[in-house]
Amino acid sequence: MLKPVLITAAIAGAALFALGGGAAQAERAVPIPAAKVDVTAKGQQVAVFAGGCFWGMEAVFDHVKGVTAVTSGYAGGTKATANYEAVSSETTKHAEAIRVIYDPAKVSYATLLRVYFSVAHNPTELNRQGPDSGYSYRSAIFPQTAAQRGVAAAYIAQLGKAHVFAKPIVTKIETGAFFPAEEYHQNFYDRNPNHPYITTFDKPKVAAFKAGFPQLARG
Repeated sequence: MLKPVLITAAIAGAALFALGGGAAQAERAVPIPAAKVDVTAKGQQVAVFAGGCFWGMEAVFDHVKGVTAVTSGYAGGTKATANYEAVSSETTKHAEAIRVIYDPAKVSYATLLRVYFSVAHNPTELNRQGPDSGYSYRSAIFPQTAAQRGVAAAYIAQLGKAHVFAKPIVTKIETGAFFPAEEYHQNFYDRNPNHPYITTFDKPKVAAFKAGFPQLARG
């Protein structure tokens, strides 16, 4: 999310973002094909994705059927720097990320990737998402197993060959532990429905997910 000193300017320019490449991605689900390969798994599984402000990412995946829990946090850096103040300085290796716990009998890893690339964020923006700029807002996948890594790499290649996006996909596959963010960041979308950032950037994103993936969306 934006640093506090930048929120006023961002909201004042919300209309401009809505017409430009930043928020336009969040207002509709980009039609992309399903992955040709998937992970075979049983029992509760974990996925970790980074794609800009974790408030909106968490909100989208909270609405996916088969997802049992989503936690906002930081991935890619050390435990010592896994806090909002340090990550906001853009001097750590962390990305704002989410940890998704899901039931593979109800939703597969490849399906989560499809949501991630189609509507949860814009995979063609380098080190930024919409109004948020910096390395901590990068597009990155943190596979939790070798199978996830293989499927993620194959899907990025598949989407690249299909040219479903106007610009190249910049999403990287990375390694690194996940650390939960501060409590006030958790469930921020549900607890702060009238927050300017939520109403301007994240509610349209959730609405786009529900419209683009009605079979996956829960109320």
